[in-house]
Amino acid sequence: MAENGEEETGSVEASGFSDLSDSELLEYLDLEDTQESSASLSKPGPSSELPGKDDKLTSLPKWKRGLDVSSPMERFHLKHLYVTDLSTQDWCEQQMVYGKELPGFLAPEKAAVLDTGASIHLARELEVHDLVTIPTTTKEDAWAVKFLNILSMIPVLQSEGRIREFPVFGEVEGVLLVGVIDELHYTAKGELELAELKTRRRPMLPLEAQKKKDCFQISLYKYIFDAMVQGKVTSASLIHHTKLCPDKPLGPSVLRHARQGGFSVKSLGDLMELVFLSLTLSDLPVIDILKIEYIHQETATVLGTEIVAFEEKEVRGKVQHYMAYWMGHREPQGVDVEEAWKCRTCNYADICEWRKGGGVPSSILEPLAKKVK
Repeated sequence: MAENGEEETGSVEASGFSDLSDSELLEYLDLEDTQESSASLSKPGPSSELPGKDDKLTSLPKWKRGLDVSSPMERFHLKHLYVTDLSTQDWCEQQMVYGKELPGFLAPEKAAVLDTGASIHLARELEVHDLVTIPTTTKEDAWAVKFLNILSMIPVLQSEGRIREFPVFGEVEGVLLVGVIDELHYTAKGELELAELKTRRRPMLPLEAQKKKDCFQISLYKYIFDAMVQGKVTSASLIHHTKLCPDKPLGPSVLRHARQGGFSVKSLGDLMELVFLSLTLSDLPVIDILKIEYIHQETATVLGTEIVAFEEKEVRGKVQHYMAYWMGHREPQGVDVEEAWKCRTCNYADICEWRKGGGVPSSILEPLAKKVK
């Protein structure tokens, strides 16, 4: 799906809704790589200056963020956020903002890391089900494919089977949050376990800062999934945020796939009703265990696993803090001095307002400077 608030049209994979942003997007922040990136940067968008010497960014976008009265949700034309948007904030909020303001500056070697990680995820997914490409022409079609995937996976979970790439969505602090769970399965004790796969470029476990981000990501998955199966997510909320048209007829390819799955529907609204009824009446349990599995990309060797304790109060506190930025209630923040080492692998280090201001946004420093004069 596109991250500008509109759904991509073209084709969507059914029986396994792949979402790279929730699978491998953050792996390019590999903590073992502490050398400054000198890779070429892509052509900038119209709102940014050209790269300077050595292809590094030399200035910020021409517009000043401090003069923009709209919220980031409005400025970036977003109808929803991804779980990985918030987990990137947990790593460095300022870096996440630059990624939105200056898209297309991903270094080639980092893009290669994403491709490798996506291939590993795909191989895992194909172990449990086939993928079918369904042509879509509207955002309603794209969401319909998500719903069909959910409907096909619910019976598998009911029979204590294993599923991969389960779409999740729900309103959190007034914002629609969307993501994709890598895997759900039951343990020998009958507990529902969420397993998140993280690939590593080098054969070693990540540092604590990376683990912290990963733990927050899967905690958000549990928070949203639990709300879905407890009937706390409503179709009205989804329609409100996405501006979907529930009465719009589905495309012929989507309708054909729905009939093959045994679903007699005509519109997105028909599918939504089926999904929300199935989620609440299927008696699916909440997630009991959160696990992260780190594997080496080159050898597929398991490097280690982390069992994550879900702390709802802490998760809610973080979400409230991060959503305050998206709603326009505060300026973006960079890392603390103790974590300034993260800047060594950041493409935006040379233009970072947070660094130049010594840990304070320049939009705050400028008024102070005028007062001193």
